[in-house]
Amino acid sequence: MTFIKTLGALVLGAGLALPALADQDPAIEQRQGQFKLFVHNFGLLGGMAQGRMDYDAEMAQTAADNLFHVTRHDQSRLWPEGTDSMSVDGTRANPAIWENLDDFVSKFAALQDAAENLQGVAGSGPDEMRAGVGALGQACQACHQVYRDEAS
Repeated sequence: MTFIKTLGALVLGAGLALPALADQDPAIEQRQGQFKLFVHNFGLLGGMAQGRMDYDAEMAQTAADNLFHVTRHDQSRLWPEGTDSMSVDGTRANPAIWENLDDFVSKFAALQDAAENLQGVAGSGPDEMRAGVGALGQACQACHQVYRDEAS
């Protein structure tokens, strides 16, 4: 009987959540998923760069490879107009993205370049990796300063 009650509660909970999920453009969830993968890998490298964890060349290289590939994911369908923080809840994408799309794309290209450079040095040693992590962090920050709203 406990299984049936649990299943019933899950079905009820999912039913109540569906209307809220239906209101959000899937592109928002997909781009946030991409950034979660980015943060996971960048966090490993940042931990090594800051000395919070030991440098591991293989782990660093794998994380940098992952970052390279995440930044190469096709962005064209992840940023439809109307998916900004003023239009929908649950996103920190500033409307300025769509007002300055060329600059936004340029900043993303700089992120891609920094990820590629990091990929080339991550497994070479802690100092090389640290420099690559710093450059990637600067590319992230350059975009966030203009195009990401503060958490609410």
